[in-house]
Amino acid sequence: MKKELKVCSLFAGCGGLDLGFELAQHPELKFKTVWANDIHESCSKTYVKNFPNVEFIHGDIWDYDLKNMPECDIILGGFPCQDFSMLRGDEIKRKGVSTKRGVLYTKFVEAVYLKKPMIFVAENVKGLMSANKGKAIKQIVDDFSKLGYHVIPPRVIKFADYGVPQKRERVLIVGVRKELDGSFKFPEPTHEGAHVSVKEALKDVEKVKFNNDPHKMKPGTIEMLKLIPPGGNYKNVPKYKDKNWMSLIYRRLHPDQPSPTIVALGGGGTWGYHFDEPRMLTNRERARIQTFPDDFIFEGTPTQVRMQLGNAVPPLGAKPIAEAILNHLHGKI
Repeated sequence: MKKELKVCSLFAGCGGLDLGFELAQHPELKFKTVWANDIHESCSKTYVKNFPNVEFIHGDIWDYDLKNMPECDIILGGFPCQDFSMLRGDEIKRKGVSTKRGVLYTKFVEAVYLKKPMIFVAENVKGLMSANKGKAIKQIVDDFSKLGYHVIPPRVIKFADYGVPQKRERVLIVGVRKELDGSFKFPEPTHEGAHVSVKEALKDVEKVKFNNDPHKMKPGTIEMLKLIPPGGNYKNVPKYKDKNWMSLIYRRLHPDQPSPTIVALGGGGTWGYHFDEPRMLTNRERARIQTFPDDFIFEGTPTQVRMQLGNAVPPLGAKPIAEAILNHLHGKI
C-alpha cells in the first residue's frame, strides 16, 4: 500500500492545484488532501462536491485559528493574486504587499510556521515577480527562509510546456524543510515545441452533461465575431481596429494552438470565443482547457463558475510538479 502524504490547502479555490497533487503518480507515495479553506461561497460548494472527504473550512482565513489546522506533510496554496496581477498595468494599482489582500500570504507563512510541513508549494500570478519593483517576491522568499526552509528560486511555469492546452503562466514557490535536502528541481517540460491544441482539447466536449450551457449573447456580438478569424481579435473588426485594448479582447481561439489564458473576470469581450462558431466558450470548454476532468462538477452561476475556472491551477499542469516532489521525497522520509 502506498504511503499517504497529508495535504492541507489554503486559498483552495475550486481545487485545481489539490486535484493535480492527488493525480500524481508514484510507486510508493501519494498525496491525500485532508483539509482545505476558501472564502468564496461558490468555490467552497464546488470543492465540497468534488472532495467530499476533505475537512473544508469556508470563510475568511483571517478569522481562522491556524493552530486548529491538522498536522500535514505538505501545504499548498494560491494566495490571492489580484494585487500582483499584470492585467492591472500600473504600479499604483499593483500595490502588492502594501495592501491587506497583498499580505494574505502571511497567513500561508503562519501555517508553515505552525505545522512545519516537509514541503510547501505556493502559486501566484507572473506579476508577483515584478510587484513592488521586485521587493514583494524577495520579502516572501525571505519570510519562508527564516522558518527553516530552503526556498527553490521561484519559477515562472509555462503550463503549455507541460501539456495544458493553454498559454497560462504562473509563479510557483517551492520550499523544502532544510533537513530534507534542498536540491529539489522543477521537472523538465514534457510538451515544449509540441503543445496540445484547443481543437484536440475540445474534442467531443459537447457530449459532456455538466456546466455546458451556452451563454446568452447579443445578436450584434455574434455578427461582429463573424468578422474575426480563428486566432484573431478586436483588431479584425473595422470599427475597433485603431483601439489600443488588451489582446484578449474578442480573441477567438486558434484550433491548432493552445488557448490564451482563461481569465476569471471582466466583460467587454474577455469571455473567450470559439474558433469555429461565433460564440462564447461554455464553462465546460473552459474546464477542458484548464484540464479538469469531465466529471468534475462546478457549482454556482455561470459567471461564478467562470470565476472559479479563471482563478484555478490546471490540474494536469500541477501533476508533474507534484510527481517531481514525490520523487524528491522518496527515500528521504
